[in-house]
Amino acid sequence: MHHDRYGRARSVLEVMSHDSDTDLRDRQEKPVAYGAAGIPLYLLIDRDACTVTLYGDPDPGVGYRSSRKEPFGATLLLPDPLGIELPTEKLKQYVD
Repeated sequence: MHHDRYGRARSVLEVMSHDSDTDLRDRQEKPVAYGAAGIPLYLLIDRDACTVTLYGDPDPGVGYRSSRKEPFGATLLLPDPLGIELPTEKLKQYVD
């Protein structure tokens, strides 16, 4: 997690595990919960699908209003508060 000076989460990075409930927990429940909590960015690294998904524009009623999914190998722009380009090519080596 990336926190602001008041200790509030500004972003969350999640690398999916291979648990039986990971689809429900990581792809469905967490985006709703983190968005409802007002966390600006949630980055999900999905080793099963070989994708990275960036959720943004949090909405307390629905979770996040926007998401962008890219395959491993793409460069993903992470907006402020991070403000970086994230190359994902190296993630390919961590796929089981």
